[in-house]
Amino acid sequence: MPQQICSEDVQVGDTMPVLIKPPIDLVQLVKYAGASGDFNPLHFDPEYGKAVGLGSNIAHGMLIMGFVGQAITNWIPKKFVKKFGVRFAGQTLPGDIVTVTGLVKDKTGNRIVCDLEARNQNGNLLVVGSFEADLPCR
Repeated sequence: MPQQICSEDVQVGDTMPVLIKPPIDLVQLVKYAGASGDFNPLHFDPEYGKAVGLGSNIAHGMLIMGFVGQAITNWIPKKFVKKFGVRFAGQTLPGDIVTVTGLVKDKTGNRIVCDLEARNQNGNLLVVGSFEADLPCR
């Protein structure tokens, strides 16, 4: 569980702690397929990915969104998060190392608004998004 964070601790321009995930592997993709019920072969069969013109299989978008959510809740307890949304901007491939970053872009009272990004090890943008949280006061 994240350490208690208070409104007074966060200012516009602050960055949230960076989350770096280990390389995505086939085992993770198969486990996620089982957990999500999304058994599209595009996510775990490299030959299928080649056949549809992608060159390989690709990770589930919602898995990457989950990484972004993990980055948020590693910093701010879930009960304070009021909005969270993303847009998928690129494909995540097996072997990719996903890094999630965030920047506080607005603060009004106790509410913060943060922009988010997830990129792979080559700097390719995978996900963009934002979240809002109402932080407690001391």
